[in-house]
Amino acid sequence: MATQWRSRERNYPEELESWHLERVTVENEDYHPLKLITVTESKTKKVGRKESTSSSSSSSSSNSVADPLSSVLDGTDPLSLFAATTTEPVASNVEGKRKKNETEVYVGSDFEPWSSKRGEILARYTTTEKLSINLFMGSDRGKPTNTGSAVSEKVRTRLEELDDLEEGSQKELLNLTQQDYISRIEELNQSLKDSWASDQKVKALKIVIQCSKLLSDTTVIQFYPSKFVLITDILDTFGKLVYERISSMCTDSRSLLPANFSPETVNDTAKETCLNWFFKIASIRELVPRFYVEAAILKCNTFLSKTGISESLPRLTSMIRGIGDPLVAVYARAYLCRVGMEVAPNAKESLNRNFFDFLLTFKLIHSDTVQNQLAVQAVEIPIYLTLYSPAIDWMLRCIAYRAPETLLTEMMERCKKQGNNALLLNSVMSAFRADFIATRSMDFIGMIKECDESGFPKHLLFRSLGLNLALADPHENDRLQILNEAWKVITKLRNPQDYINCAEVWVEYTCKHFTKREVNTILADIIKHMTPDRAYEDAYQQLQSVITKVITHFQDFSVLFSVEKFLPFLDMFQKESVRVEVCKCIMEAFIRHQQEVTKDPVILNALLHVCKTMHDSVNALTLEDEKRTLSNLINGFIRMVSFGRDFEQQLSFYVETRSMFCNLEPVLIQLIHSVNHLAMETKKVMKGNHSRKTASFVRACVAFSFITIPSLTSVFTRLNLYLLSGQVALANQCLSQADAFFKAAVSLVPDVPKTINIDGKMRSSEPFLLEFLANFFSTLLVVPDHPEQGVLFLVRGLLNVIEDYTWEDNSDDKVRIYTSVLHLLAALSQESYLYHVSKVDSNDNLYGGDTKFLAEINRLCDTLIGQILEHLKTLGKEKTLKRQSYLALLIFNSILAHGDLRNNKLNQLAVNLWNLAQKHGFADTKTMVKTLEYIKKKSKEPEWSHFSDLAARLPLQSRT
Repeated sequence: MATQWRSRERNYPEELESWHLERVTVENEDYHPLKLITVTESKTKKVGRKESTSSSSSSSSSNSVADPLSSVLDGTDPLSLFAATTTEPVASNVEGKRKKNETEVYVGSDFEPWSSKRGEILARYTTTEKLSINLFMGSDRGKPTNTGSAVSEKVRTRLEELDDLEEGSQKELLNLTQQDYISRIEELNQSLKDSWASDQKVKALKIVIQCSKLLSDTTVIQFYPSKFVLITDILDTFGKLVYERISSMCTDSRSLLPANFSPETVNDTAKETCLNWFFKIASIRELVPRFYVEAAILKCNTFLSKTGISESLPRLTSMIRGIGDPLVAVYARAYLCRVGMEVAPNAKESLNRNFFDFLLTFKLIHSDTVQNQLAVQAVEIPIYLTLYSPAIDWMLRCIAYRAPETLLTEMMERCKKQGNNALLLNSVMSAFRADFIATRSMDFIGMIKECDESGFPKHLLFRSLGLNLALADPHENDRLQILNEAWKVITKLRNPQDYINCAEVWVEYTCKHFTKREVNTILADIIKHMTPDRAYEDAYQQLQSVITKVITHFQDFSVLFSVEKFLPFLDMFQKESVRVEVCKCIMEAFIRHQQEVTKDPVILNALLHVCKTMHDSVNALTLEDEKRTLSNLINGFIRMVSFGRDFEQQLSFYVETRSMFCNLEPVLIQLIHSVNHLAMETKKVMKGNHSRKTASFVRACVAFSFITIPSLTSVFTRLNLYLLSGQVALANQCLSQADAFFKAAVSLVPDVPKTINIDGKMRSSEPFLLEFLANFFSTLLVVPDHPEQGVLFLVRGLLNVIEDYTWEDNSDDKVRIYTSVLHLLAALSQESYLYHVSKVDSNDNLYGGDTKFLAEINRLCDTLIGQILEHLKTLGKEKTLKRQSYLALLIFNSILAHGDLRNNKLNQLAVNLWNLAQKHGFADTKTMVKTLEYIKKKSKEPEWSHFSDLAARLPLQSRT
């Protein structure tokens, strides 16, 4: 070989010391780099052209400058200055804003809006019966009239158009399914918007009237609450369109009407248009559509007078008295409350009067007319009464919002005086504040007992009471009696669905206020009721809610799993998907609440069963995200298990879990890490001096990893775990086991795929391989040679694998690896290595600087340099000159750092590489200049004097 490598000798302690920062002695003891800087201000006063006097003021608190960020504290930053300039106008406009936000201030975020009820009503009140709807057919007269028409003619035409609607300009669609009906309503809503956008205002009004008429129809009575929700959506759209239309007439296109405007600021045209809308609506003949459409545009009264809304509410309340059907009437009252809360939340007297009117007509619910209607539709009284709940609940919710205690008490007393008052009682418990209900729990239980069982079901009343007691606590002395009274009724329920709906609510009350004994009793009762005829299959959602509530309140899992019926309760989840979700819920709670590691056998056995259930649900169709979630939960459990100093028991636990969770690779990886950690903990306890017993135990840990790693599919995961486990074995003086790990890693390198999946995208694997090999080389420095394998057998084996590996085209990674190996070999040739493993003799101790060993290293280095130079020639032939320049400078720097440049051949090689890097003008001039400056600087030191000759032979070539 033409080149003869010779590594330079290194003295690592001296090099480390030379790189320490220089210590600087500070004369001023008060100096600190983070202390505020004091700046003195100099003032110069000109006396004449030739004379000047200067004076400097001493530093003081007035002219000392703090750091820039502290200026935020005194309000001098730009944002504070801006805020200061706008303070006065804001203050002067407080009164206006108070008026503007009057509704927002009164109706706060604690008020549950109607929109939150909408979805619940649509989901609950459904039907399988056929429905009918009237579709507006339209007419030519619905189009805008010519502007030249007289006003009287225009009015006459519009009145005729309104009459058209009641004289048959509509088409009835029969036999619609519920979904078809909803689709038709949505079509009407869109038709309303389209008509309005095309300036066909009367046609839009006709659509709204037609839809409002549908609220008079109760032929499919179970669907009425959902119908109410759908129709009032259209009314809301209409009300918004009318209000925005009139509002736009009050201002020009460049400005908006302020929210706190007064009727005096509204121009006559807008007022006339507003009155015109109210007159049109007043001409509607039928009561129900007339009421709903006027209520929809109630807010428009603000354009006419300040008292318009407060005067209209009582009149609209009185109009409802003319509606004969009690169900239609109660929803009309609910709509009036809803609109009233939006536009005039302070008008509580009108809302109260509206509800008191309802109480006066409450007895009509049980009238003969209603009974006959229910008989025709084959609807039972309990089902019929539940149709009232959304409307009554909403009215009471509006009344109870921020109401004084006296009003709530009065409302409760009035409801109590009504006959068959179970429906009202349920609504009171649903609408009033939870703390109001909880403090009067025994009174409500007394009222529930007095209710007629044939009407509104008692179990629904107890459910409503339980919902309140889950939010607020009753008096401590009453808690047990309340539970006993409620459970007497609940446990007698024969319908499993009714039972579980009620029991689910009371579980939370029991968990909050009682011990595991009472909770165990409740769970046993639920099992007893839900097991016959596999009733639990129709109640998975409620049963899952029960589990969630129990584990939420029992955060001590040793107590939770000592509840005798808890695990039998889990057995009711026979559907696999539901059972897995419940197990995930339990594991999430354990990881979230378990603060300390545990070895409690009760907890371990129970959670192993839970984790096993999750693991066994994995199959070929399971998504990767689901596998990852399950693995994270199981790993969280594994990390929380510790047997303290009983390391053998800990290892036995890991062996058991490996056999249980073999289908989830992340769990196996976690187990390997845990066992490696266990081996290092053993070393720590023994302070590096293993006894015969601990040495045997550590070898068992190493064997666990060696057996487990091959079962993993990811090549890079296996490579990294082989290296990590080999390092652990080496640290514990298990040399033969460490060699086995490193040999396995070397033999696995040829299996590295060319591309790997990273976040769903295929990426080249070579950067990851380079990173692994760099880590591997740093480990090989301290690995002693095997007495039977020859000098540097692992390094040689790895080089052979690298040589045979198929690298990407146009890749220089192989040369980069060879460069890293050069660094390793240079380190191996030192008399004392940079680092060692405790209790392990590395090659510097084994060979003691033996000349044969050093000669073997130099031969390897020469071989590598030959390979590198061959690659550089190849790059020159292929005209890939930029890569050639980069690599030439890389090798030059490696020789500069690790080679002994007193060797003439190596010195000449360095010069040749320097010239090659610059030859074709691709070298970074700035880098070359800095490198040369470094060489010249080092040449001034005695031990680096030979660098002066090298520097003289390194020319700098300009690109030109």
